[in-house]
Amino acid sequence: AAGAFRDELIKTANAIASPGKGILAADESTGTIGKRFSSINVENTEENRIRYRKLLFTTPGMNQYISGVICYDETLRSKDKAGTPLIKYLQDAGIVVGIKVDKGLEVIPGTDGETSTQGLDGLAERCKEYYKMGARFAKWRAVYKISANEPSDVAIKENAWALARYGAICQSNGLVPIIEPEILMDGDHDIERTAQVTEKVQVEVYKAIRDQQLLLEGTLLKPNMVCPGSDSKARASSMDIAAYTIRTLQRCVPVAVPGIVFLSGGQSEEEATLNLNAMNVMPAKKPWALTFSYGRALQQSCLKAWKGEESNLEAAQNVFLDRCRANGEAQLGKYSGGSGDTSSLFQANYKY
Repeated sequence: AAGAFRDELIKTANAIASPGKGILAADESTGTIGKRFSSINVENTEENRIRYRKLLFTTPGMNQYISGVICYDETLRSKDKAGTPLIKYLQDAGIVVGIKVDKGLEVIPGTDGETSTQGLDGLAERCKEYYKMGARFAKWRAVYKISANEPSDVAIKENAWALARYGAICQSNGLVPIIEPEILMDGDHDIERTAQVTEKVQVEVYKAIRDQQLLLEGTLLKPNMVCPGSDSKARASSMDIAAYTIRTLQRCVPVAVPGIVFLSGGQSEEEATLNLNAMNVMPAKKPWALTFSYGRALQQSCLKAWKGEESNLEAAQNVFLDRCRANGEAQLGKYSGGSGDTSSLFQANYKY
């Protein structure tokens, strides 16, 4: 699938998976960023979205810990009041620009509300345009839920095939695909059940990737950590989560994949960082970089500090940089804990 872009894709994927660095997911749709803003009483206008994302993108020193930023289509096209494209601030800091390319979820007929991800139509043209605009990687999110009979084989196969197809189209047009099969935390299942489902899903995804001949070295995986369900009576320690997650990856993810960039999936800021740190501390076979691609877990405290006020800009950037630093340390297994907000960021049936 890689064709002429082979060497560039490998270089981009490895740059994103650099030691001590990870991804800021800032690709919330207009509706989702509106929910974030309403929590701090800020109006969801284009001007405020630009102000907020400029705050993030111009945080001094962020490039020590952030190697890539996933943007939403609007952000890729946005300019600040001075006429500077927002992504230029990232490019000038040596941060790789990414783009969310899926078009959201549709229910698969004949299932109990299970979804498949839309957006393959016209994807090649969009990828070409995004590449010209400066994007070098992409994201596509597939979503699975756990219940007594779910995920169904239909949902597993449908989403695996679409993830691989999206990946092949991205690689043909110079973008490194982030493959994101997210198993939601909703439910009262235990960690064993999450592990079992995650394995089943990831094996199917890599089978489809093999069938569609993607260049593994030019991809990244964005999985859920293996945690108990949000309503489970049995809680799990960071070390439990690390052990189950690493075991799952060992069984499913080819060594050729350069990096695994975890989603935070509604864990608190502190949990997401501690769990990542535990994985990197744990003595085990880990041939891939284990790092982060966090949205809420990097932004929550920053939003609270900002409150939409220009006078809070520096304070908010400092809080954001603290989260970036904490997760950069966790990628190296050097995070000592204690700096993150411990309030849960879980939302049922989360839509991005």
